[in-house]
Amino acid sequence: MLSRLPQWIWAGTWALAFIAGMVNVVGLLGFEHQAITHLTGTTSLLAAALSEWDIAAALHLVAVIGSFMAGTVLSGLLVQDSSLKLGRRYSVALLIESLLLCAAIPLLRRHSHLGDYSAACAIGLQNAMVSTYSGSVVRTAHLTGMFTDLGIFLGHFLKGVPVDLLRLRLCLNIISAFLCGGIAGGVGFKYLAYDTLAIPAVLTLCLAWAYQGYRLRSGES
Repeated sequence: MLSRLPQWIWAGTWALAFIAGMVNVVGLLGFEHQAITHLTGTTSLLAAALSEWDIAAALHLVAVIGSFMAGTVLSGLLVQDSSLKLGRRYSVALLIESLLLCAAIPLLRRHSHLGDYSAACAIGLQNAMVSTYSGSVVRTAHLTGMFTDLGIFLGHFLKGVPVDLLRLRLCLNIISAFLCGGIAGGVGFKYLAYDTLAIPAVLTLCLAWAYQGYRLRSGES
């Protein structure tokens, strides 16, 4: 059971989930209606494409999955740890994520699948970068685990079992951020189309700058 979380964890997870929510809605509203931040539906679509022997669709979906995984591999190379800890190279990972989101904009304008792949790589990098804190799984790019935990907490509450209130707050923090990001992405897409991705790209860049400043003020290497 978690005992406490530093303020930078609360702020960082909220911001990253907000960014992921925006990116995913832009992908869903785009020309391919492609989910970006999670692979469950994408894997199911791949299975459906393979069952119908739709090779073109299958190759595209494999590329989306591969791009997401490439981002996670890149995170492993950069961060080289499975737990959140000040001093790791999160600012570099965030900078790369910002660049990948920027690269996706002109590609998506041209209805190129490479835009989906670039965005998927960016979110894969982000999702793997966050990983865990104090043994508690932290994911900012998909909510299945968060909603599962909420259900478990409700069951425990109804049974009279002590509930991990800090973990509950973390789940609500991430869910609310992803939802707010999705709303912002939907409104942005209505007026800006794919240029909406410039917003999470800039936010990610600002987050890298803010994290670097916080790390230096904390005296971490």
